[in-house]
Formats: sequence, C-alpha cells, structure tokens
Amino acid sequence: MKLAGKKIGVLFEADYFENEIFYYKFRFPEEGAEIHFLSRLWGQDKLTFLGHEHRAPMDCWETFENMSDEELRSYDAIIVPSGMVSDRLRYTEDVEKIPPATEFLKRVFAEPGILKGIICHGLWLTAPATELVRGRRLVCHNNLIGDAKAYGAIYVNEDVVVDGDLITGRSGGHAHLFAKKIIETLSSD
Repeated sequence: MKLAGKKIGVLFEADYFENEIFYYKFRFPEEGAEIHFLSRLWGQDKLTFLGHEHRAPMDCWETFENMSDEELRSYDAIIVPSGMVSDRLRYTEDVEKIPPATEFLKRVFAEPGILKGIICHGLWLTAPATELVRGRRLVCHNNLIGDAKAYGAIYVNEDVVVDGDLITGRSGGHAHLFAKKIIETLSSD
C-alpha cells in the first residue's frame, strides 16, 4: 500500500480513453490511494460520460468548480488524462475568459505540494495558460510536439518525463508507465 493516505484527482469528460481511465480507477486504489474523478457538472448531481473507443459509460459526481483552497490542498496529485478530455474541458461560455478547467489547473500549478500529471493530449488544457509549462521539460503525444514548443516548453523524447512537480507521459498507451512514475514519486514523499 505505497499510497495509503494519498488522494489523487483525475480530470474527466466525455471521449475519455477507457484503457487509461480504467487503469487509474483500479491501479491507484490498489496502492491505497483515494481517487476522485473531477469534471464540470453544469449544475447536475451527476453526469454520465461515454468513452472514446468503446463508448463505455462512466458516471462522474464530483466537480472542481468552486473547490475551496483547503479542499484543493487535500489532493496529493491532479492528473490531466489523454484523449479528448482536455479539449472538451477547454470549453468556455465566455471566449474572453480562460476556461474554468484551465483556471483550476492554474490553481493546481500554484500549489507546490500537489504533483501535476499531464499525459498525451492533456497538454491542450494548458494552451490558454502557456506559462504553466513554459521552460518546463515535458513529453506529449507526437501530434502535439509543435504545440509544446509553441507553448515554450522543452520537449523531451522519452515516454515519461519528470520536471520537479510535473510528470508528463507520451500517450494514453503509456498510462502504465506514467502511473508507475506517479506512484513512485508520491510514495517517496
């Protein structure tokens, strides 16, 4: 139980990569971590999101909206997963404002005690706030290398990259390596 007493949040939306999300859903608790899937609930008590590959339904009843600083600091890690999740979370009703999910991510990055995990296309969530990754070493999906460089990040051609409190993974297919590094890092705290 390497992660006993640890709390991990995973941002969540439709078109999630089932293999990755289901891996986290079982792997982190297997090490004793408490896992929470967080999304925008749009005033609902619960939303059911469908996966990308198999259209598998998964319920979400927790939100990052209006999360207090105290509750945010209760998390040991926040993960931005692969696939279309971050693209869907980039939606904002007011195009003059940063999307609520990116605002939440900015709050996460402001907390040095929270491990940040971004894998694959999760990097898209930083597009409205490129300062979060500017100058940071990271890896992302091969299709986003140009984006990473445009954001001012330092692209590293490895499957998993650690830069201080930021762990990045190449693709959803590397979720097992990404999760392993998050487990190793959190268990050494």
